Amino acid sequence: MMHFLPLIGIAIVVIGFVLRFNPLLVVTVAALATGIAAGFDLVKVVAALGKAFNDNRYVSVIWIVLPVIGLLERYGLQQRARTLIAGLKGATTGKLLLAYLGIRQITAALGLTSVAGHAQTVRPLVAPMAEAAAEQQTGNLDDATREKVKSYAAATDNVGLFFGEDIFIAIASILLIKGTFETYGIELAPLQLSVWAIPTAILAFLIHGARLMLLDRTLRRMAQPEPVAVTEMAP
Repeated sequence: MMHFLPLIGIAIVVIGFVLRFNPLLVVTVAALATGIAAGFDLVKVVAALGKAFNDNRYVSVIWIVLPVIGLLERYGLQQRARTLIAGLKGATTGKLLLAYLGIRQITAALGLTSVAGHAQTVRPLVAPMAEAAAEQQTGNLDDATREKVKSYAAATDNVGLFFGEDIFIAIASILLIKGTFETYGIELAPLQLSVWAIPTAILAFLIHGARLMLLDRTLRRMAQPEPVAVTEMAP
């Protein structure tokens, strides 16, 4: 029976989640209970928790970005982005997103996949700027068009990252492809796979770029007033 005591941590996690207690508190208590039940003293258990956190602290650093972006948005980050675009003559939604697509692909190709993203750049910067450019083109956006512009901003980030990261030789997808080929006896260097990813990235840029230009065309049509039908009055 004593051999099953360390499993008490599982019961604590299940009960804590069912009762909707703070997840961090539940996991910490479960870890402490498991360590003590396994025969370790409290100091050693706390030391093990501290070492695990220190060894994996880079995982937790990512979450610091979210409150920072929240504070920036609270103090007018999106409004500043809109004001910046409003002051640029000739700025359109398509051109703006096309420029972002190029930047996203180049940085991803260099391995800087976390430099931009939906949380870091699209929501607080790119989408508001795209909306502001669309408002300049059409004068006023209805809800459906506004959501469409937002979706194009998110899609641009996806396309840039997905087709740009494969050019970087140390990315997980390249290593996965290399390992798959090796299982079939085909030896390929990561550089060979990366080189062949370049044409795909160029085609993705051209295809999605064409879609962005079509979006500009649609917005320009929305800005043009509809012709008014003139009816002749009978004498």
